[in-house]
Parts: sequence; C-alpha cells; structure tokens
Amino acid sequence: MSDLDDERLARATINLVTEPGDLRCLGLTRELGGRRFLEVLREQPDLRPELTAAAGRLAGVRPERVLEHAARRGIRFVIPGDDEWPGSLDDLAGAGVLHARGEVPVGLWVRGPVRLDRLGAAVAIVGSRSSTGYGDQVAGEIAAVLGRAGRPVVSGAAIGVDYAAHRGAVSADAPTVAVLACGVDRAYPLAHRQMLDHLAAHHAVVSEAPPGSAPFRIRFLSRNRIIAALTRGTVVVEAAIRSGALNTASWADQLHRTVMGVPGPVTSAASEGVHELIRVGAATLVTRGEDVLELLGAAGEDLSDVARAPAGPRDRLSVRARQVLDAVPVSSPAPTPSVALVAGLGAEEVERLLGGLLADGHVERLPAGWRLPRRVGG
Repeated sequence: MSDLDDERLARATINLVTEPGDLRCLGLTRELGGRRFLEVLREQPDLRPELTAAAGRLAGVRPERVLEHAARRGIRFVIPGDDEWPGSLDDLAGAGVLHARGEVPVGLWVRGPVRLDRLGAAVAIVGSRSSTGYGDQVAGEIAAVLGRAGRPVVSGAAIGVDYAAHRGAVSADAPTVAVLACGVDRAYPLAHRQMLDHLAAHHAVVSEAPPGSAPFRIRFLSRNRIIAALTRGTVVVEAAIRSGALNTASWADQLHRTVMGVPGPVTSAASEGVHELIRVGAATLVTRGEDVLELLGAAGEDLSDVARAPAGPRDRLSVRARQVLDAVPVSSPAPTPSVALVAGLGAEEVERLLGGLLADGHVERLPAGWRLPRRVGG
C-alpha cells in the first residue's frame, strides 16, 4: 500500500469518527497529517476533551470496508495529495469560524464523473427553499448563462433556488455539482432523487459526510463552507433574513470570494436577507448572468453592456437638429424665421437643418411653413 493509500485510509477513519467541520480534529489532521493524528487518537485519547468522543468511536468503524463498498457504488474519497483535490478548499485553513464550524475537510466523498480540480471557474448559486416563481426563474437563467460561458454551477440540491440553479445548468448542458449535508448515496430531499441520480451519472454529487450519513441540521452549516470554498463567487437569490444561504455568503466573504445578490421586490420577505447584504455593502447587486461573468472575469473580459433604452429616431439626430425639431409646431405650420426664433439659431442654419429633418421624415413642409407630421404626433 502506498503512502497516499495509507493516508487515505487514515483520513477515512477520521472522517467516520468526527463530525463535518469539527474544528479541533480537522485542524489537527491538517497540521499533523491523517496518519499521525490517528495515532494521537489511538494512543492519547484523553489528551484533550474534544478528542475523547472521536477516539471512543474508533473501535466501531471499518474504514476499509466503507471505502471498498463506496468504490463498488462509484463513490470515491478525494483527499489532499490527490490530483483531483481542489486547492481552493485549502483556503478554509485561514477562513475562521462560523457556528463553531470551519477548517479544511479531511476529504470529500464524490459520486459522478466531474472532477473537483476542474471547478476553478465555478460559481455558487444559493437561495431560499421557499422561493417564489421569480426566484426560480432568475436562478435558472443565471445558471444557464454561466454554464454556456463555461462556468460550472455549484449548489446544495435543496428545494427552491438550489434546484432551479442545477436545472438551469443542466438545460445549458453545463457541469453542475451538488454539495450535500448527507451521504452522497442518499437522496435528500427525497423529491429530488431523479435530479440527484442524473447529477451522479453526468455531473457530480459531493459531501463531507460519509456515505449513509443523515442530513442533520448542523451538517448544513458545515456543508455551506464547502460550497463557498469550491467556487470563485456566490450568488444569493432570494434569502430571508435568517436564511441558510446567508451563511454560505458569510463563508464566501471570509474566504475573500465575490458575494453577489439578486434584488427582489422591496416588499418580499423572501428577499429581505439579500437586500440587507446589498444595503450594507456585503454583496454586489446583480440581475443577470452577464453581470456575474463581468464581476468574476479577468480585467477587461466578459464586460457587460450598459443597459440602455432602445434608440429612437430622435436619438440619432445632432443636438442642434433636435433643438430645431423641438421648435417645430405640432399643428399650425410656422415659417422658417419663426422656427429659428424659437430655436434660438440663425435662420440660414435652421433652413439647412429643416431640410435634413424633412428628408428623414421628422417634419413636413406646407405652403404656410413647417410642422410635425400627423403620424408623429407630439
């Protein structure tokens, strides 16, 4: 067995006896390495109170059997040192703590063909489970735009915005990754089994929790840091003031990733948390996928067009031509000197400009003078 295989077995053991996001155990694994930390657990279980519980579980786990069973089901355990290990996860070592959770995971269980080391340009899209039709539509459209631009979409496969984001990426035939709070072999929520099976077959389903694990509430908070760390930035679409999506945004901020928020109606409780992020400057306002691409792209790349109203016939006129046009009456024709007087320009220049306006259909000439065409109105 190679050193990497020994390390994988040790880390799988640690993964089976600790909780995702356990600060002390994960921190010591990162500092000492899996094999050395496992020795500490076995030889000095009472060294620190927080290690006692993990050490007490060692006798009841069979990591070799778990790894073999997982491999037969197409599930791999990716650890630091593997070619597939995404270096972006290592940033969690210095990202601090939220809800007593943090640190670099000892490894990730992965089901599906998409490799984690290919997610360097990925974007997270998260939001409310109680999303509105507006939120679902916007999340799906943003995901599709990002997917067509070659950016994988990462989310949590939850009901609402998460599901809409995965669906939008799939519609664009783009890679999408679901990060779960339970084992990758479990369908949670159950209603999303078909989508999760599709992602496992063609994309990827990821979890820090071992296969078979249940989706406990605290594991969702641990899961959120993985979503934020795997991606370049996080887009929050519809999040209430206490939404778990805000926890993901906080992790993205602590990881120095770009945080973006999609505004909703100011009266919508579903968007209250997003609005607060934008109000305090914790998130940049985005309304479409092109905005996200511009924020995350290199300088000068993926620049989004400035939103403008469609150009009208008058917009193509020079300032002085518009000045003359404004002086032309609507109904009663006026001679050139009268138009010049109102416009504040010389009669000769006005005559010339009126000729051009006539040729373009902006004015009409009658025996009594100039006026706007009837079809133009005011």
